[in-house]
Amino acid sequence: MKKSLPKDNMVFGTRAIMESINAGKEVDRLFIQKQLHNPLIKELIETAKSFGVPVSYVPIDKLNRITKKNHQGAIAFISAVQYASLDNIISETYQKGAEPFLLLLDRVTDIRNFGAIARSAECAGVQALIIPSRGGGAVNSDAMKTSAGALNYISICRSNNLKETIQYLKSSGVSVIGCTEKTDDHIHDIDLTGPLCIIMGSEENGISAEYLKLCDNKGKIPMKGKVESLNVSVSAGIALFEAVRQRGL
Repeated sequence: MKKSLPKDNMVFGTRAIMESINAGKEVDRLFIQKQLHNPLIKELIETAKSFGVPVSYVPIDKLNRITKKNHQGAIAFISAVQYASLDNIISETYQKGAEPFLLLLDRVTDIRNFGAIARSAECAGVQALIIPSRGGGAVNSDAMKTSAGALNYISICRSNNLKETIQYLKSSGVSVIGCTEKTDDHIHDIDLTGPLCIIMGSEENGISAEYLKLCDNKGKIPMKGKVESLNVSVSAGIALFEAVRQRGL
């Protein structure tokens, strides 16, 4: 059985959603009915685009499953956090004489995993989590609860194009390290000092091949048992605190 989307951060109806966006609310997800072209929907789409809100076009059945109320072909979910600018985080970190320490999540969809990763990242001193605009878990009240409040203290950066973001990180002097079993090198043998971004992949198939190709280095967590892989939140904690050990943070 699929989990129902949480309703405590839901806004529905074209006018209500536009007002939320214009008021500065961070929209995590915006679902709009496919093949709906009335003037209000067009205005909502333009508003969403101007504020960088990711839009997903879905069948009306999906919207009706989310709410039985008059949604007018549009339902939005408000994020539990304010998104930050990655460019600002990197520049401000360098200006302070510090080194960026970042974590990028490629399609981590489980809210419990996301919250647990955020908690570990905040405890490890990570300055920001980087997540995709689409294909990741929702940053909602459930994620906040699972993170034990850590999402209040760590910046979240949303990327419309992870490939371009990785390239930007590298051009900014940040070493990009993939935590993956698709390598012979152990994470403990990889240099995790200096400006750093660790990439963690999805629960199902790890880091996307195109992102792995862009990594400066790759490291795996040594496994002694018969189970082939760890939960992504556990793996993230191991990788992050190996970096903490090396960096002397």
